[in-house]
Amino acid sequence: MYKQLIQELGSARLVAVSKTQPHEAVMGLYEQGQRLFGENKVQEVVPKYEALPKDIQWHLIGHLQSNKVKFIAPFVAMIHSVDSLKLLEEINRQAVKNHRVIDCLLQFKINDEETKFGLDIQEAFALLESLSYPNLLNIRLCGVMGMASFVEDEEQIRREFKNLKNIFDQLKDRYFPNDSAFKEISMGMSDDYPIAVEEGSTLVRIGTLLFGARNYGNVV
Repeated sequence: MYKQLIQELGSARLVAVSKTQPHEAVMGLYEQGQRLFGENKVQEVVPKYEALPKDIQWHLIGHLQSNKVKFIAPFVAMIHSVDSLKLLEEINRQAVKNHRVIDCLLQFKINDEETKFGLDIQEAFALLESLSYPNLLNIRLCGVMGMASFVEDEEQIRREFKNLKNIFDQLKDRYFPNDSAFKEISMGMSDDYPIAVEEGSTLVRIGTLLFGARNYGNVV
């Protein structure tokens, strides 16, 4: 499945979502060449980082509380779920302490589900035009992230992905026209990744297709 999936994604990169998976499952993909892994929870990614090969790039893709940033700041490759200026400021603060620049994506709410986190476009404008944002020299905004509704209506899913691509284009044109780092659109999961790729995704977050159903008994 792994090699077939890589072919289907084309130029989009695979973030293998290893939440609740044991170290052996991660190593199974690692040995096939996968280096990009995504985790939802700080308490899961830290022990995996400590135990597994150091050339793995760990992406934090789940909701992140400010008080937990310090635990991942020494090693995280990218944080997909930045949904406030306060969080971005804390990531910068911890990045400074670790002498790093941390790559981040702005998370947008592109669906109607009450449980999802994320900015809207006006909130993103306010963040990027805030007085503190220009001083955040130890973070690098690399693009946007969003989750489509968990529905069977493919046209609705496509509309939501088109919306995220439109948000990316607006931000790129308005704030990052000459910034080559601002290039990522993180969208698409096991159920909807083909649509996401068609609509411009550059990072696809897939777990179930690779690992099978999650075993929550493995959660630390």
